[in-house]
Parts: sequence; structure tokens; C-alpha cells
Amino acid sequence: MALLCTATHSPATQAATHAATHAATQAATQAAITVRDDAGLTVTLAKPAQRVIAMAPHITELLFAAGGGERVVGGMNFSDYPAAAKRLPLVGSNEQIDLERVLALKPDLLVVWKGGNSSRQIEQLKSLGLPIYYSAPAKLDEIATSLIRLGQLLGTEPAAQAAARDYRQKIAALGAKYAQRPPVRLFYQIWDKPLYTLNDEHIVSDAIRLCGGRNVFGMLKVMAPSVGAEAVVQENPEAIVGGERHEGDSPTDSGLAIWRPYKGMLALQRGNLFELSGDLMARATPRMADGTAQLCEKLELARRRRP
Repeated sequence: MALLCTATHSPATQAATHAATHAATQAATQAAITVRDDAGLTVTLAKPAQRVIAMAPHITELLFAAGGGERVVGGMNFSDYPAAAKRLPLVGSNEQIDLERVLALKPDLLVVWKGGNSSRQIEQLKSLGLPIYYSAPAKLDEIATSLIRLGQLLGTEPAAQAAARDYRQKIAALGAKYAQRPPVRLFYQIWDKPLYTLNDEHIVSDAIRLCGGRNVFGMLKVMAPSVGAEAVVQENPEAIVGGERHEGDSPTDSGLAIWRPYKGMLALQRGNLFELSGDLMARATPRMADGTAQLCEKLELARRRRP
């Protein structure tokens, strides 16, 4: 017995035990995944998420692009891209979340829209111990960053890295081609009744700058301000740009027809009323590279129409 006790507590045995414990602790630490979200908060998961709910259409798209489509178990209304997203169970809208349905899906990660979802309901879900990642890319490059971070949380980092690299290459090519072109002053219209635009803090204005554009209402303090038609006429932009919107479940036109009577405006005189397709600019996803390419082409057309 004495010999056994001596062997059990020998320096060699103690060293081996310590090494094994350290290795186990290190492995556990390495298994944990920690990233910072768009709210600047730290999100830590013990292992890659297996059941994720996307709380906005752009989030659904980001998760699929990051290689995690099979892990997404729920989404919000208008989650229609890629096609597989249309089959997701819906858990509400940005205005109202069905908390019971969220809990029934047993998520191990919620990716929510910072500033877009009901903060009160998100706090309720957070109080239940559900891990929450806030998504709100504010610059074009932050889309790539989002892909990588989400890929880490999902355990799909190689696919996410590849998607981010492809997206960054497209954005870099557009910047090299258009960023130094002569500036085009434009009004960017997101809604017509009432008339809404975006300021320079919004990611769309980052795309406008990349294309060599100047947002005539970029200096306003509110991110999505309402403006009057008279204010637009006074600014006299060289181009007016709008995109299709969702009204109900169907896309509608851009509402640019409201400017037809204002024939004295520079944008009307030169035929520079430009419509962008679908959700390419409305959602902070990799498809925004395609929307930005469309925008750059429209502004280049405006330059060619100069006398």
C-alpha cells in the first residue's frame, strides 16, 4: 500500500497528471468560439452552432453565403434568397417576433438585426440565455467581415473565407475602376410616399462613394430621413436613383415617376432617372457587389450624358 501511495504521488505521476489536465483545459478553450458582433459585443459558443434563426432577410442570406444554410432553422418574412430560404419556418417580422415559435425551434444561436428587430423582444430572448449575434454591416467591407465571423460561429470558416474573398475582389475591382471618376451628385430614393432617402452613415452611401457619387443628403443626421420634393428640387441632383421595394409580398416599382413633372431638374433634362433591380442594394449581403456594379454603371452613363 505504501509503495502504491508513493507511486501515485510521485513527481513523475504528478507531472503527467498536470500535463493531462492542462491539455484537456487547452482543448476545451480551443473548442470555444469567440467573435465580436456589429454591436461591438463578444459572442462565445462552446461549439459551432447547429440550429440558427435569422432575424432578417439579409441575415438569412449572409448565413447561407457563409456556408451555413443547412444550420438555419428559421427566418423572418421576406427571407427569399437563396431559393432554399423560402422553405424556412417564419418566426415573425422586424416589428413583431413570435417568441413561442422561436423557442419551439430550439435555436443555439440567434442572429438579429441591430436596430431592425424589436429591442424589447430581443432582450426577452437574451434573458433566457440564448446566444445573440447582432448584425448591421455599415460599410461594404463589413459584409466580408460578417461572412467570416458567421463562418466561425457556424464551423464553416473555409466556405465563409472563400465567399468573403470573392466578394472583396469584386468590390476592389469596382473601386479601382470608378472611385476616382468625376463625381456625380445624386439623390438616392428608398421610398416615395412619403419621400425617404439615406445619409452617409448607411452602407448604400459607401457604395455611392465607391462609384464616384455624392449623396446630396448625405450630411443629414438621421440615417433614413424624410425629405420634401422641394428640397430635392433645390439640390438639383444630376441623377436620381431608386430601387424596387417590397409592398406586401410582391416587389413594386421604384416610384421614380413622381419626378416626371419636374422637367427643370438636371436629372430630368439629361434622362438620369435610374432604377436598380430588386434587393441588390437594399440588403447588406454579397449580392451588394452586383448592386454596386449596377449603380456604378448608371453613374458612368450620367457622366457620358454631360454636354
